[in-house]
Order: sequence, then structure tokens, then C-alpha cells
Amino acid sequence: MEKPSKETLEKWHKDPNNWKWGSFYYNKEDQRLLPPKRISWMGWTVNFANPKSVALFVAILVFCLLSVLYAESLK
Repeated sequence: MEKPSKETLEKWHKDPNNWKWGSFYYNKEDQRLLPPKRISWMGWTVNFANPKSVALFVAILVFCLLSVLYAESLK
């Protein structure tokens, strides 16, 4: 798949139809794992239409949960 142009990425980012409930990015055409948040300077978000992006999100959550559980078991 060809990399989308900067203009296309900007169009996707500004399209309100790609933002569910105003906060969750969902765009099947966008293959980026972590696109910028709606307010770009705030970091990145998950593209919930991309299975790889969702898998990365779940992996990060599991890692955090396991870290907390491990730290609690050391007390």
C-alpha cells in the first residue's frame, strides 16, 4: 500500500466522521498505528479501525496491569 500524502493525512485528521464521540479515532483507510490526537500537541491516539493498533493498545494495557500486580506482590 502506498503511503498517503500529507494532505490526505490532514484531511483524515480533520474529518469529524473519523472521530467517534469526538475522542476515538476510527479510520479504516489510515494504517498508522498511532496517529496524532485531535489536538496534535497532546500526543498520539489509537486508530481503533486498525487491528494492529488495537493489539498494541491492549499489549500496553496488559503490560501496565502486570507491572502493577508484580509491584503489589513484592510488598
